[in-house]
Amino acid sequence: MKIRNDIAELLHAGLPLTHICRQLRVGAITVQRTREALGLPAPRAGRRPLTLKEAFRKGTRPIGSGHLLWIGHRSKDNTPRCCFNKTSLPAPRASFLLHHGREPIGKALPTCGLDYCVAGEHLADRPMREANQRADKAFAVIFGGDQ
Repeated sequence: MKIRNDIAELLHAGLPLTHICRQLRVGAITVQRTREALGLPAPRAGRRPLTLKEAFRKGTRPIGSGHLLWIGHRSKDNTPRCCFNKTSLPAPRASFLLHHGREPIGKALPTCGLDYCVAGEHLADRPMREANQRADKAFAVIFGGDQ
């Protein structure tokens, strides 16, 4: 059997079979056969992530330069979702909450230039973005420039 790299990547990341099936739109047998071909053990029935931090960590993969890629669950409209204890949050919101210790005001958006990054230190909410814009304007007034 030819191993599908996308399934293998998610299996190695520890995602449950149902999440892989939903995210990649494949049947359970395809995921099971890939797991067997990779020689990975059968999934154990065990505790699910109990904390937001555990669920978030399991749904991400570092991609260098401090960036985090979301590899976890996505909603039907392809929004990254962090699911824990029967709760679902947008992954950027969960990351912002974990990093800053508070809920974002407005959307938590990446400021690092990568639209898909969910690293907490790369996210800013509306007040933070507005403060940065004010700082940029003040910088332009002081030092000149076309900002």
